[in-house]
Amino acid sequence: MNDRGSVTVEAALGICSLVAVFGLLLVGGMAVLGQLRCEDAAVEAARLLARGDAPRAERAVRAIAPVGAHYAHVIRGDQVEVIVSAHWLRADAVAILEPGEGG
Repeated sequence: MNDRGSVTVEAALGICSLVAVFGLLLVGGMAVLGQLRCEDAAVEAARLLARGDAPRAERAVRAIAPVGAHYAHVIRGDQVEVIVSAHWLRADAVAILEPGEGG
């Protein structure tokens, strides 16, 4: 049996495995950061909408959320709910309207 070159093959497989693991870690990290950005955008938009500042809420979502994110809000009674979604990420936040605002 000829074992010549087996170390090279094992090293190549090891390197490929490491690259795959690091790639998965990178994608996972990007997903976590995207989710955090969606959460931050939803919270900020809910806060601004609760104060009655809809234009700034939309600008905040565009500035904070990942590129291509969409946002919607619903006012129910004395609460505003904001949903920010980007690709397969989704975050929502609820805030109490300040006196004299909406609802």
